[in-house]
Amino acid sequence: MGGIIGSGIFINPYVVAQQVRSTALILAAWAVGGLIALAGAFIYAELSSQTSLSGGQYIYLREAFHPALAFIYGWALLLVTQTGGMAAVAVTFAKYVCVLGHREANDNIAAVLASVVLVVLTIINCFGVRAGSTTQNIFMILKLLAIGALVAFGLIVAAPAESIIARSTSMPPGIWNSLTAFGAALIPVQFAYGGWQTSCFVAGEVRDPKKNLPRGLLFGVLGVIVVYLSVNFVCVHALGPSGLAATRTPASAVMQLALGETGARIIAIGIAISTIGFLSQSMLTAPRVYFAMAKDGLFFSSLARLNRACVPAFAIALQGVFAIAITLSGRYEQILNYVISVDVIFFALTAATVFIFRVRAGRALNGGVVIFRVPGHPFTTLFFIAACAGVAFSTIYRYPQNSAIGWGIMLTGLPVYLFWRTRQKVSNAQRSTSSTQ
Repeated sequence: MGGIIGSGIFINPYVVAQQVRSTALILAAWAVGGLIALAGAFIYAELSSQTSLSGGQYIYLREAFHPALAFIYGWALLLVTQTGGMAAVAVTFAKYVCVLGHREANDNIAAVLASVVLVVLTIINCFGVRAGSTTQNIFMILKLLAIGALVAFGLIVAAPAESIIARSTSMPPGIWNSLTAFGAALIPVQFAYGGWQTSCFVAGEVRDPKKNLPRGLLFGVLGVIVVYLSVNFVCVHALGPSGLAATRTPASAVMQLALGETGARIIAIGIAISTIGFLSQSMLTAPRVYFAMAKDGLFFSSLARLNRACVPAFAIALQGVFAIAITLSGRYEQILNYVISVDVIFFALTAATVFIFRVRAGRALNGGVVIFRVPGHPFTTLFFIAACAGVAFSTIYRYPQNSAIGWGIMLTGLPVYLFWRTRQKVSNAQRSTSSTQ
């Protein structure tokens, strides 16, 4: 849950409301996004129940398709999806800290504060999984308390006039415009729901991962769906669809209506805590993918080394450096679009691995035993793949320039893979020659 709930649920409701201007469609977008995330959780639960190796999607793509595809995924994770998401959330944290300190939240100050928090969390997670997970659990409890306060106080706010709500229920004319608007609404929704897959990255460091990871995935995603629908219901109830679309800080707007300036400051603290928790979880999990790439000889060998706390400190540090670089150069909206355009493609490809592992003479991943199976397969799996394809199309259709940035960075991974693969072959040949002599 900590890997999903970051800044998105506090900010993205207004982005959704700008695309679909009716109460029913706003809530429908978040419900559909939850169903997509739940279908994905079923798929990853089956995959994670077959292996205890760290690396998550990298391992699944490598074993089902080809090491090249797995490497491109890891490359995109490092340069686009994971670090990009972390950068966007870190900037959000910095801006709310500026608000709490009554400082102007300009881009330069926000970038410096965001970089500082990324450095601190990188150091914490280098001390081991226990230090990182303890930090994560504390922030998870605090952010749930903040969300609980938002929902409770939001329900006591008087709803806006019925006429205001009625005027805001119009949709763009035509079926195609309606569908593309709903698809565009799913982009920020998917960003807010993203993160459930990262728990699979640390499978090798979890007690009894073949049982505990599927349970964590399913119960975690179900919990987040309840939280997200509650928050959006409160936002629409208190502000109305048009009011929600008009504010860039819906959570603060709701709390200000309920408790005045004090309420706005309370939720600002809650949002800052929530973003820190998300960043802590990101620091904890994704470096295990770069660790797995290095173990395969396809990345710097130092990334495969463990420190005294038995964590890949070099991989954690590298991720922190790239997240800081994106923080200093990117903008929230731009980052959101190119992250999603790449992320959903690898979600769909990972879901397709379920078919491959089942077809291979009934063998599971790495010859393991399947403990959990996707309910309703193949229909639920195909639904997830189709949904990912739809979100990818909507992102590219609505934001072609930002999507092109993400895809361009992702595709640079192919020549990098060929470089490391050639280097690996040369190294193996040299070792073989030495042993013969």
